[in-house]
Amino acid sequence: MSRDDWFRNTEWTESIERAFEEKLRRARQKSQYLRIQAHCLAESHPIVALRLLERYFKLDEKFDWAHAYCDQARAFLSLGRVDDAINSYERALDREAEFPNLKTQAYIELPFLIVTRSRRERFERAAQVLLDRQSRLTFPVDRFMWHAALALIAQCRGDNANASEHASYALTEARQHHSGFRFHPTVGLVPSRYQSLIDQLTPLSGKPLH
Repeated sequence: MSRDDWFRNTEWTESIERAFEEKLRRARQKSQYLRIQAHCLAESHPIVALRLLERYFKLDEKFDWAHAYCDQARAFLSLGRVDDAINSYERALDREAEFPNLKTQAYIELPFLIVTRSRRERFERAAQVLLDRQSRLTFPVDRFMWHAALALIAQCRGDNANASEHASYALTEARQHHSGFRFHPTVGLVPSRYQSLIDQLTPLSGKPLH
């Protein structure tokens, strides 16, 4: 790692922390370095990430709060704190409403989390978020998550026709091997970690996945 990447550590030891704090002490824009470092550690060292984000929010420089709330949600998820993660994603969406020029993936990650973790009391909220922001779908994985979530919501409601339709669309996106972007053909494809969800959607769609 170059000296310019001192705030992008993916590991965290006492020596790394000392070096980071020394650099941070001399930095002018401390907030951005705290948030980016927290982003890099959200899944591998979530407790550290949450502490860094706590310091970030205390600086009260609100420009990038929406992304920070998403990083906070990822850290909570890494700790198994699903409801805290949901609340953080909600804060991200609230922040986007205040500053609509800065968007995050909270619009898809929040409802997908609600549905895949079976928080049924929040299903109406999940559906609302999805339907209100359909125009933002960009990559195959976004469309997969969108349709998969709506398929499971429809199944829960006993709406078998819509469940089957959305499941079929989700599986179509899971088959994609090209993002649709010429210079970034593999960006945004459906990752293998969703295989169990694909297996769940396949019988719901009534069609085999080839």
